[in-house]
Amino acid sequence: MSATDRWGRQVVAALLTLALIFSAQATWADDLTGSDRFLCVPVQAAVCVEDGECAVDLPWNLNIPQFIEVDLEEKRLATTMASGLNRETPIEHLRRSDGTIVFHGFEMGRAFSWVIDEATGHVTAAVATDGLAVSVFGACTPMPTAAEPANE
Repeated sequence: MSATDRWGRQVVAALLTLALIFSAQATWADDLTGSDRFLCVPVQAAVCVEDGECAVDLPWNLNIPQFIEVDLEEKRLATTMASGLNRETPIEHLRRSDGTIVFHGFEMGRAFSWVIDEATGHVTAAVATDGLAVSVFGACTPMPTAAEPANE
């Protein structure tokens, strides 16, 4: 097989993978109306630098946790215990309005902002620091409360 054929197959495989990711995003998200705790999964990420160069990559290749716990009551974002990352970030400003959850904060020289559609659970997030911006698209699902068992 020639190098051109291999390259062509890799492009087709990459496009099919992206199509599956985008079609699955709608399946993964849930209605968050009334939920204060949910689990979010990043699906796609792009990183851009100030000279205009941008790249789309898998979130975990950009050091974005595979799962992020959002707790609006405690106003914090955290990695899951199973990740072993033990990362936690405070939410400084939070607003719920017309079916949209918006929050943002600043930590370690990075500003972050999230917009979540409560009805669909779809999330759009951005992280910015000097000369670098990362945008992330994903989906969220409510986390069970202590009195509510998880679906089995």
